[in-house]
Amino acid sequence: MARKYSKHGPREDLWRDDEDVAEAPPPPDCWLCERPCGESVIWHHPVPKSRGGRDTVPMHPICQNMLITTFSNSELQRYGMDASLLRIEPRVERFVAWVANKDPDFNAALGKKKQR
Repeated sequence: MARKYSKHGPREDLWRDDEDVAEAPPPPDCWLCERPCGESVIWHHPVPKSRGGRDTVPMHPICQNMLITTFSNSELQRYGMDASLLRIEPRVERFVAWVANKDPDFNAALGKKKQR
C-alpha cells in the first residue's frame, strides 16, 4: 500500500509558499583558483587523508583533478593548507591563468597521473 504522505518530512512543506523559501547562499570560492564554484563543488583535503589531513576546502572538480595529477601526496603534504604557495608553482600558475576565463562548471580531461 502506498503512503499518503512522505516519510521524510512534515506535510506542511508540501504547501509552502515560494516566498518562504530562503535564498540559497552564494557558492564558495575555489581554494586554488579563487573563482566562485559552480553547481558541483568538491570538498578536497589539501593535506591528503593518508598523510594525516583532516581539513577540507571547496574546489572545482577541474582544479582538484589538476592537483592530484600534478603532485604526489608527499608534495601536497609539504604545501599544507597554504594555497598561495601552490599558486607560485609554475605549473599551477599556468593552469590558474588558463582556467581564469572559463565557466565555473567547466571541466576537461587533464591527463593521467605520472608514475614515478
